[in-house]
Amino acid sequence: MKKLILSAAVLSVLSLMVVGRNSESDFGLPTLHSIRDETLSPAYSCRSSEEFGKGYQSTALFLSNYAKQRNSPDLLFNGACGAEDYFEAATAGDDMSLIADLGANVSLEDVSASRAFNLQRVHSFPAYSKFARAVKVEPDHTYAVLINASDRRSLFVVSVTAYLPNKKVSLRYAVKSYQVMPGGPVASLGFQWEQKNAR
Repeated sequence: MKKLILSAAVLSVLSLMVVGRNSESDFGLPTLHSIRDETLSPAYSCRSSEEFGKGYQSTALFLSNYAKQRNSPDLLFNGACGAEDYFEAATAGDDMSLIADLGANVSLEDVSASRAFNLQRVHSFPAYSKFARAVKVEPDHTYAVLINASDRRSLFVVSVTAYLPNKKVSLRYAVKSYQVMPGGPVASLGFQWEQKNAR
């Protein structure tokens, strides 16, 4: 009986140590509902073979240190030279990530988690967001991005503020929910279904 109690106590201490190590700061998780700026350049597939050998470089958005360490971007600016550019969410083979174009001139400040799925908040099937594997990059458009990877879950919104085809895209973005699961869930704190965004 003593051995059983001692074993249970050791397991409890070890689990507390693991929880202590797997904290929000350990993974560099993003602050929720806070608007940030980023420029991605050039389009990933419009680069030289030498540039391809250097990985994603500045073609991709990594929302956490965890994603960066795993070399698994949360958003990729892609497109072949001379072709239309598009956004892709999380690019690993086991990802099932999707993006929806919410339209032009949508204020990033007003897009809550619930509005990412139905911007107008009306029960009409055309009003629900249409998610796809990739979407065309459009100036002044806002997008909702769902990440569903084996080790990450996220919802974030992105607005295009400047765009030069194949060359660069400037973004404003806000993360609505972010969770990593390397052995148990660790999440950015503060998720709220109706929370708006601010600087």
